[in-house]
Amino acid sequence: MRSVLCKSFLSLHPKHRPSSISHFAMSTAVPAARARIRGVVFDMDGTLTVPAIDFAAMYNAVLGEDEYRRIKAENPSGIDILHHIENWSPDRQRKAYEIIVDHERQGLDRLQIMPGAAELCGFLDSKKIRRGLITRNFKEAVDLFHSRFGRPFSPALSREFRPCKPDPAPLLHICSAWDVQPDEVIMIGDSLKDDVVCGKRAGAFTCLLDEKDRYSPDDFAELNLEPDFKVASLTEVQQVLESKFDLLP
Repeated sequence: MRSVLCKSFLSLHPKHRPSSISHFAMSTAVPAARARIRGVVFDMDGTLTVPAIDFAAMYNAVLGEDEYRRIKAENPSGIDILHHIENWSPDRQRKAYEIIVDHERQGLDRLQIMPGAAELCGFLDSKKIRRGLITRNFKEAVDLFHSRFGRPFSPALSREFRPCKPDPAPLLHICSAWDVQPDEVIMIGDSLKDDVVCGKRAGAFTCLLDEKDRYSPDDFAELNLEPDFKVASLTEVQQVLESKFDLLP
């Protein structure tokens, strides 16, 4: 059973945050024992790297303007393009992936490491906490990220691992590889529908990186989904880990 620790954290609206606390609120309940974290799994695009892919242009190119507008209206929380095209004919699907990869390669030219990523990973390494990665991007992007970041993540799963998140399979695979329980892991990402859903379905803790305060409690209510933590930077992730968990390898 997961500790009740994770049920009482809601991020504060920027206008109402105390100066000593940025985006995560302290629980008023004092748990008997802090939960244990043995591994941290990261999303890549928008989490470990600065967002560089024009997803709207990608979806428009894959679906066509009218279809993109219709599907976007039906899915206000975001379009799962990989799921949408998986039942297309092989030829149409091949052309769709060519468009997707082309946009992803354009993003590689602009790849930048997210501020705070090196410091957070250095902190985790000092605590001997495992680091994994799950992305819906292709393996070439993961390889380039590793070469630029200089700190490998293992396992590092690209979309070649199926099924992709938000299915919990990739996160459960990492837990199995590490020989840890899902409730000893925290999933960190910038997507409510992909990263948080993946973590929740697997039974892990979840932390939503929301730099621009895109998400509100209304969004959580709409999806019937609430992350355990919401932060505005990777620096705040370290604060959450240190203040809320026992970090044990």
